[in-house]
Amino acid sequence: MRGEHFDAAIVGAGAAGMFCAIEAGKRGRRVLVIDHAKAPGEKIRISGGGRCNFTNIHAGPANFLSRNPKFAVSALRRYRPADFIAWVERHGVAWHEKTLGQLFCDGSAKEIIQGLLDDMAAAGVTLRLGQTVERIEKTGEGFRLLIGGRPIDCQSMVIATGGKSIPKMGATGFGYDVARQFGLAVTETRPALVPLTFDVSLLERLKPLAGVAVDVRVSCGKARFEEAMLFTHRGISGPAILQISSYWREGQEIEIDMAPGVDVFDELRRARTTHGKQAVATVLGRFVPQRLAQLLAGDVPGNVADASDKVLRRVADAVNRWRVKPVGSEGYRTAEVTLGGVDTDGLDSRTMAAKAVPGLYFIGEVVDVTGWLGGYNFQWAWASGWCAGQAC
Repeated sequence: MRGEHFDAAIVGAGAAGMFCAIEAGKRGRRVLVIDHAKAPGEKIRISGGGRCNFTNIHAGPANFLSRNPKFAVSALRRYRPADFIAWVERHGVAWHEKTLGQLFCDGSAKEIIQGLLDDMAAAGVTLRLGQTVERIEKTGEGFRLLIGGRPIDCQSMVIATGGKSIPKMGATGFGYDVARQFGLAVTETRPALVPLTFDVSLLERLKPLAGVAVDVRVSCGKARFEEAMLFTHRGISGPAILQISSYWREGQEIEIDMAPGVDVFDELRRARTTHGKQAVATVLGRFVPQRLAQLLAGDVPGNVADASDKVLRRVADAVNRWRVKPVGSEGYRTAEVTLGGVDTDGLDSRTMAAKAVPGLYFIGEVVDVTGWLGGYNFQWAWASGWCAGQAC
């Protein structure tokens, strides 16, 4: 059966796929974007609490995890945060910096999606939603995709289907299957930027803290982040924990300082002299939320004046050096991204093309490049999509 023909077919109407389509369409390429979802850019829509943390002004190779950390250098240097900020401003989207270089829309994330749709339309891109790719074959001229029983032929094919995170939004391992079909390796994948969970006994002890937030410094190995942490009914979450989750592995401890910059032992000893009649929990309440202070000092009877150095050291270490071993994470259900993916050894870092399969490209989250929390993964989507859009 003779099928429709396009110069480039892009599978995935997320941030990377749509941005790639725009760039390829601007080059005069006849481009088709296909997605099984009913609406484009769903991860864009829900990101940043509906305001889309669309980039980070500090985004650079150091903010990304990959088996080959140098792979992302070329794309991130060729398409920078300033370039996407200019795009945002051209589309009249008002924005602000929140913290740590994180940029958000003043209004709705839907403004970013509409800007992408407008640019695709202007570039002559064809968008088809609610359609599933049933089969892909290599042909002499490129590729043949079977969609709804009908063939579509293309010279170039771009896989922009993301990872496994948030399956309720339709996330699957489709992109990894395509990579393997064409002989590309896929590194181990796992949930990243995800809350961590505790065992039942620890959860029972920490039950009174559910909903308590505290600024912390958390470390695992050489990785360290200083942001907020939230106690939950399952364990711990919040920006600091989501960040460290990308570095943590089962069986490892993490260390949490719940009063960064404060030597709690020194403060407790000082209070023993100056405010000896106060309870230990009262003193701790100066540095951590009261519910947390009460839990940590719950088994210390009497006033701070009555507590020995050994007791105060134990309490202080529970604040400044809490070592805890999570039993797992909440998994792909709540993970913001997928760690790992298509092995970068098989890709060209300038174009995102598969080295051994002419015309095949992988961009965005499906690739083994994972950013920190805070707009970094969107910047990778724009940058990798832009690079592939110059070549596909």
